[in-house]
Amino acid sequence: MAASHGTQELSDPVEEMLKKTGCVDLHYKVQECIAETKDWRKCQEPVADFKECMQQYHKKRVRGEV
Repeated sequence: MAASHGTQELSDPVEEMLKKTGCVDLHYKVQECIAETKDWRKCQEPVADFKECMQQYHKKRVRGEV
């Protein structure tokens, strides 16, 4: 049996949910932009892309496609 040496990753429920939507990479882009600019208002393009992705996921979910 191999020792884990503290490398076990904790599961983030929000990240897991975002992975299911297919929008997780866009979420990361929003986070990166905010971290770089320190101003979410300067990140409107990645925010809009993420919002569109989530809206498309919601439409598919409502139609029972996911």
